[in-house]
Amino acid sequence: MRTHYPRTPHLPWSPGAAADDVRATRFGGPAGCEVVVTEKLDGENTTLYADGLHARSLDSGHHPSRAWVKGLQSRIGAGIPAGWRVCGENLYARHSLPYEDLDSWFYGFSVWDGEHCLDWDRTVSFLHGLGVPTPRVLWRGAFDERALRGLRLDTTRQEGYVVRTVASFTRADFGRYVAKWVRGGHVQTDTHWMYAQVVPNGLGPQAPLWAVRSGSEPDAAQLAAALGPRPAPGGGAEPVVSGADPVFAEDGPVLAGVEPVVAEVAGRLDASGRTGEARLAGVLAALLHRAPRARIGARLAAGPLGMPIARRVADLVGLHPYLQQPFPDEGRRAGLARMALAADLGVLHALAGATAAGDPQALECVEWSALYAQEAGLLGPDPLGPLRTGLRDALGDLGAEAADRCWAQAREAFGRGGVSTAGEAVAATWRWRDGRFPRLVQLCGPSGSGKSTYARSLPGVAAYIALDDLRAARGSRADQRANADVLREGLDRLDAALAAAADTGGTVVWDATSLTEQQRGLAGAVARRRDALVTQAVVLVEETELVRRNAVRPHPVPAEVLATQLHRFSPPYPGLGAAHRIRYIGAGGTVEDTAGSIGTATRTASTAAAAAVGEDG
Repeated sequence: MRTHYPRTPHLPWSPGAAADDVRATRFGGPAGCEVVVTEKLDGENTTLYADGLHARSLDSGHHPSRAWVKGLQSRIGAGIPAGWRVCGENLYARHSLPYEDLDSWFYGFSVWDGEHCLDWDRTVSFLHGLGVPTPRVLWRGAFDERALRGLRLDTTRQEGYVVRTVASFTRADFGRYVAKWVRGGHVQTDTHWMYAQVVPNGLGPQAPLWAVRSGSEPDAAQLAAALGPRPAPGGGAEPVVSGADPVFAEDGPVLAGVEPVVAEVAGRLDASGRTGEARLAGVLAALLHRAPRARIGARLAAGPLGMPIARRVADLVGLHPYLQQPFPDEGRRAGLARMALAADLGVLHALAGATAAGDPQALECVEWSALYAQEAGLLGPDPLGPLRTGLRDALGDLGAEAADRCWAQAREAFGRGGVSTAGEAVAATWRWRDGRFPRLVQLCGPSGSGKSTYARSLPGVAAYIALDDLRAARGSRADQRANADVLREGLDRLDAALAAAADTGGTVVWDATSLTEQQRGLAGAVARRRDALVTQAVVLVEETELVRRNAVRPHPVPAEVLATQLHRFSPPYPGLGAAHRIRYIGAGGTVEDTAGSIGTATRTASTAAAAAVGEDG
């Protein structure tokens, strides 16, 4: 069934309302409702379905400006559930305003299940899962007419804004919950755009990333450019992916010969139905599969991608070679279940299979692993999701740390085959529900990355053990000659502090670089003895920034020491080390991503749709 998009009423103070336009006289919905304000884009209102599309008019015919969006619908239509529709703006053709830096020629602004419009957060999640960007958010908060009237736009580049309730609503209530402000004289062309020559709007640097998310054939060179410039040692910038880039290419250009691997991975991901962030992560991992994994996360997080997808790309690069090696069948289920927390196994096997081409033995290992993962139900986009959701619901109002400890225990039991349902997981985790266990926060990262600054801001720390402080007490924090004795003393103090915090649930911080799994394992062994909840705080900061910070530190480390640390740094993988959960800290010193918490989930187009159907339908 085709449904036209309703006419959006103008806010009373909108200068662009014509005499025949509808005006909102009672906008606002429930008193104090939360609203979101997004930029109004100057394009053609277009609705996409699983099996087709139309412009605002249901009988809209062919026009050259609609050819591109038809191609988009053919790529993402399979991800739109039956009875749903995606409404947005087709921006291919220039109307009154020229755009030069669009992320895509189509932006989605609402998703409908029949007569029901999804709430804003689920709308964004679902659209991004399909690979469709959403308009820029200008403001969000409780409805406040004064604040809305105070918004200032550059009307030479912006047509206006749209305000809607964050909550979901029905089509019958559209006029109460959605309204717009449009600049005066917003139509500034003598000839209607449909009868003029089609002039495409310009795409910006991130457009290749969104194109991959939405299912387009990836272009390795364009993707490399889209990752953004990296700071050059002498100032200025240079491409992130370059043969002269020592961070991404230690043994030669990363792009040489990667095009076939990128194309093969994209094809495998399309066959498995991966779209959105999952497809982009897999394609970028193929692009960078020969780059040093330890530096990928920090570099990509400093660019346009952000920490969540940056660290997933890095983890895919680091983990895929393991699937190409023989592995004992008796431990395969547990290993794959733990690995599923670190990576989407469908994406990981696609990458491992593509990079194993030409090596029959490696390819056989990958294919056998994929078969085993499929039989174990682990190849889906979120195989542990039902178990996690069921356990979370069963635990109710249990504190976050006790719930995370139960979830870690349930994951381990699931990997061994000991539990398969939420009910079994609840029964298997009873001993952790009272929260009577110590907490260990283990810092991980090179010198100068901001570990101590982050940790000293944590509330309720019962004990803080820093190896630098122990060295300073012996005479010099830079003196590495007594490292063995310093480490032994630190581990003894850690054991005593965790023992003291056992009944109170206190937090102990272990402040050391903890660059490798072997180093992290020493403190981890003490934590296991004391049944502590282990949270690793991993700080990922780009190398150039680390060098800059080190130069101005009160106690800088020698340049060669920092270089050695960067070479050795191997960040932990979620689910595969001593930690129950991981917090990823960016250059700004704040948590930008998490893994291992019971509330953490990877959302793709399919999981977002399922969640929306379950919660809204």
